[in-house]
Amino acid sequence: MTLTDQFDLSARNTLGLPSHARHGGMLPDAGAMIEALAFARDKGLPFHLLGGGSNCVLAPQIEAVVGVSGMTGRWIDTSAPDAVRVTACAGESWPGLVEWSVAQGVSGLENLAGIPGTVGAAPIQNIGAYGVELSDIFESLIAFDTETSAFRRFDKAACRFAYRHSRFKEIPGRYIVTEVTLALPRPWRPVLRYAGLDALPAGSDARTIMQAVLALRGTKLPDWRETGNAGSFFHNPIVPEAEAARYAEVPGHAVEGGRKLSAGWLLEASGLKGYRCGDAGFSEQHALVLVNHGRATFDDVTRLAATAVERVRERFGVTLVQEPVTLG
Repeated sequence: MTLTDQFDLSARNTLGLPSHARHGGMLPDAGAMIEALAFARDKGLPFHLLGGGSNCVLAPQIEAVVGVSGMTGRWIDTSAPDAVRVTACAGESWPGLVEWSVAQGVSGLENLAGIPGTVGAAPIQNIGAYGVELSDIFESLIAFDTETSAFRRFDKAACRFAYRHSRFKEIPGRYIVTEVTLALPRPWRPVLRYAGLDALPAGSDARTIMQAVLALRGTKLPDWRETGNAGSFFHNPIVPEAEAARYAEVPGHAVEGGRKLSAGWLLEASGLKGYRCGDAGFSEQHALVLVNHGRATFDDVTRLAATAVERVRERFGVTLVQEPVTLG
């Protein structure tokens, strides 16, 4: 393991913000991760592990040890009659895993195609798209407990999944995911109820659905390699059932405990589509996506996010919650 002083993270976050960590480097395996964690403790610094940098807002200077996950490896187990099990190490690309599994003739991940980031980050966020959440197909993960210095296995119930949430967000930094196993049910049934997929023929195969998902994402979300962004910048807020009638005009749907509202609609209705602070702005394609128009700074992003929260709260009485994690 080699750590570098003033490790440059500018090309390691999809928002494209200029950033350096006090110390950092690539961590090719779990052993290197444990060494980096020990180094951080010795220096009295926090330790953070980045995957693809797709769900974070990085400050210009991060006083911490920041490792970039390089743990790779993936395999498929078809021995069980009820499910195909796909296991991948934390540093594997999530979109790469989806495309690879479909190419292997394995169905069940296609609705989650194109979500940037790594496998290790997927359960922390409980990623979801087009009618499917990771928790729908999740079986277990292995994580390193930084308090006990031991590896631990978590099944689905232990992860306490909810909308864009897991137990790992409740105690950030304690557990570092190293491996994830997904169980894709047999027989496979396509999920086509989401708008844009519901026009596909009922007999569509996983590759056809994956291509449709990628095309839909392309119409809504700018490619971060061309226009820096962190995907959806705010959670879709959930209002209590007793208050749902107040928001009849807002697109949404009933969920457990209330009604989930469209954050993108709330932002657009508040005049924020295309709105900018410096070089940070909300996309003209989709108001929920905060983009870097070229030279956005951390201050630009934080000012823009604060403005959005204030405007939506003033107009609708709803407080938006930022989805990407801020490191600074």
